[in-house]
Amino acid sequence: MSEFSPAFERLGAALAAVVLQQQETLAEFLPREDWSADLTSRTYTSGGVTVRVSLLGSYAARERTWLWGWANPQFGDDHPAVLPTLGIRDLGERLDIPEFTTPEVDLSWYEGPAGHGGELMAMAAGGTLGGGGYIGAGYDGGSAYLHVDDPQAPPAVWDPIPVPRLLVNAVSLFPHDHRLTLARLLSHHRVPYRETGGRTEVHLPGGGRARAVYDGLGRFIDWHAELTPANV
Repeated sequence: MSEFSPAFERLGAALAAVVLQQQETLAEFLPREDWSADLTSRTYTSGGVTVRVSLLGSYAARERTWLWGWANPQFGDDHPAVLPTLGIRDLGERLDIPEFTTPEVDLSWYEGPAGHGGELMAMAAGGTLGGGGYIGAGYDGGSAYLHVDDPQAPPAVWDPIPVPRLLVNAVSLFPHDHRLTLARLLSHHRVPYRETGGRTEVHLPGGGRARAVYDGLGRFIDWHAELTPANV
């Protein structure tokens, strides 16, 4: 059972599919080879590509905790790599999301499908900021999570084909509200939709329709798409 707050679970559900799609887009753009990072200059370089980054936080594998960049004594609020992320904490204060305002978050309880609870913290934090995605940069004892806020990093584009896969993966990580997860993905790409009964009816850009079907508990069970206009 999740020990995340209801507010965090809802936010994660809203952002999960959007974030997963952006992560796939980032992976195609940024080679994951030998890398280096300079947080003072806010740069991350891998495979000859350099992008501007900021520091979200870090996950300590032994302690199984998440430490926000602003709470890390090596950095703090005024560090150049931390300043762009402070809006996450502000949002946490406004919406009463304790995971965003607690300096060090205990994730020792997490036994879900992600590698560790720090991945979910990075997803929610990175999704809140938008941008090009996030990077997990491993170090001895854990991983630092960097947010890519560089216009070089391309935004994910709408494609109906991977929607069911994205949705299944997203709700496995944040199962709070399957309808919300799809609705946020569609609204992110400005794709019109209508919720009716146990379905979400989608009007696909360029013509055609799609339909997401849920069971009696609101869980996603099927996606059917007609990718050409019905009158063709």
